[in-house]
Amino acid sequence: METIKEGDLVLIRFKDRRYLKRVESDKNFSYKGGVLHYKDLVGKPFGITVGELQIFKPTLEEIILYGIRRETQIVYPKDTFYAAHKLDLREGKKVLEFGTGSGATALVFSSAVGPSGKVYTFEREERIYRVAKKNLERFAPYDNVVLFNEPFSPERVGEVEFDAAFVDVREPWPFVEAVWSVLKPSAPVGFLLPTANQVQELLRHLRPFFGDVEVVEILTRPYKPNPDRFRPEDQMVAHTAYLLFAKKLSK
Repeated sequence: METIKEGDLVLIRFKDRRYLKRVESDKNFSYKGGVLHYKDLVGKPFGITVGELQIFKPTLEEIILYGIRRETQIVYPKDTFYAAHKLDLREGKKVLEFGTGSGATALVFSSAVGPSGKVYTFEREERIYRVAKKNLERFAPYDNVVLFNEPFSPERVGEVEFDAAFVDVREPWPFVEAVWSVLKPSAPVGFLLPTANQVQELLRHLRPFFGDVEVVEILTRPYKPNPDRFRPEDQMVAHTAYLLFAKKLSK
């Protein structure tokens, strides 16, 4: 049975609130119902109840939502996990990303490609780069992320051929050919675009480099988990961005 250790991350559920905390024996968690002493968690299994609190092992989604520091608007987990699926990211694959932002997408990709895979991610703004670096150092599941503080250029990745790429910059169309040049034949690429005008402009630049184009948006509608009052929550996460996927064409 896996037990809670000093330094572990725990997700604390109190009523409808969730808190991501690191177990440090000399610290406490104060809440409206009292005080939780972290030292009392060490050696206990995940999933225990302490008074009004439930103590869980956090998922990667929860780490992104409740743990990482945000310097930019993060890509929502509903979008990043779908992107990892569409890009067919699996153990051992090499994936290119730019821009990094706060590092949420790089965390998802790091988990997907595993310890034998590699994530190359580029962030040109130094202030944002520093935030992403700290988030990746704290939360990356594997030591498999190479972070660059510069704009993406094919020369910086040398002879690496990527299994997939993901682009999250304001104007991605100038990079279409550069991304094409570092991908393996038929490899997928994904773009995250907040507005319809950006999607339209990118579509005009994809030919003759990419085919099998698909544009989607991911909507999630949570429901109240109450058997006597089962109905949608009052709020939902609707449009956050458009996701465009395509595959490399060989010339």
